[in-house]
Amino acid sequence: MPARLGSRTQNGAAVVDFVLVLVVLVPLLLGILQLGLVLHVRNTLVAAASEGARYAATVDRSPADGVARTRGQIDDALASRFARQVTAREVALEGVPGVEVVVSAEVPPLGLWGPAVSLRVSGHAVEEVPP
Repeated sequence: MPARLGSRTQNGAAVVDFVLVLVVLVPLLLGILQLGLVLHVRNTLVAAASEGARYAATVDRSPADGVARTRGQIDDALASRFARQVTAREVALEGVPGVEVVVSAEVPPLGLWGPAVSLRVSGHAVEEVPP
């Protein structure tokens, strides 16, 4: 009889162990996914801002052309909601005339809802000099 009673006390222990492990693993997995999403969006915005700055720094272009190019890059790679706040201006980069493109965006947690992560990235380029 005692062996039989011992086997009964183990019933359901696997379910409890599974739930306890999930309580730890699910938040960890969601955190890794959020970090990956934010880094992907950040790197894409940096690349688009840099491309827009290089485009605006060419001889025939203005900062407004850089803004349009940056918005196009962001629309193609992510979504238009990330391209709402794009600005460009002429700046001096270590005494040399250049262009700066700044992109500000908010990434919601896991891309769905909740308090957003604010990102502000910029791209710089030295202006070309006409021959």
